[in-house]
Amino acid sequence: MTESPSRVAIVTGAGRGIGAAVARRLAADGFAVGLLDLDEASCKAGAEAIGADGGRAVGVGLDVSDTESVEAAVNTVAKQLGAPTVLVNNAGITRDNLLFKMSDTDWDSVLGVHLRGSFLMSRAVQKHMTEQGWGRIVNLSSVSALGNRGQANYSTAKAGLQGFTKTLAIELGKFGVTVNAIAPGFIVTDMTAQTAERVGMPFDEFQKAAAQEIPVRRVGQPEDIANVASFLVSDQASFVSGQVIYVAGGPKA
Repeated sequence: MTESPSRVAIVTGAGRGIGAAVARRLAADGFAVGLLDLDEASCKAGAEAIGADGGRAVGVGLDVSDTESVEAAVNTVAKQLGAPTVLVNNAGITRDNLLFKMSDTDWDSVLGVHLRGSFLMSRAVQKHMTEQGWGRIVNLSSVSALGNRGQANYSTAKAGLQGFTKTLAIELGKFGVTVNAIAPGFIVTDMTAQTAERVGMPFDEFQKAAAQEIPVRRVGQPEDIANVASFLVSDQASFVSGQVIYVAGGPKA
């Protein structure tokens, strides 16, 4: 093991929402950050904002479900910032529909981004972690892993990520790498705004209704997830691995 492992993090889906918040927090924690997103302009803007605040960051466009795209993006981060030792698999999409209306493409695209994407990213980054003898992988699951009407594809993907997390924790632990998952509840993002639009409810009313079902009586913010990610990638969390932490304002959210 090197005396001091490289403090370089990669966050996928970092162009907005939870991913952008996690990238900002890790930069504040002293990591150089590779912001990866299908929307290259948004992650480059995020990287520039981190740079303006005195941090080191690079924005790279990629398709997480494409092997060559993933490997090229990881190589770009490694060359520009150093070997990545932290990976936050956050990239995600929704294609909600009831089962009888769900198309093959609705199914394949959601599982492709969440599951194949997390697999490809983890495989590409783990070699840098194992070489350094230190690493952290955080996968973004969801309370939808427990089942959610109209989300057979998304729920399956998010549940799959929990099994993926536990298996990687077993495989990579001896190399000093921990692997955990965060399962957010209702978080105010563009994705939940789209859900409100789909069900035909103004977003502010949608949030108020959601808050009434959450024990702490508020909806979550992207920073709530970033705070937990910050802990999980820290040295203080070195004995926490293979866990799924529900960040949802209560046990039934």
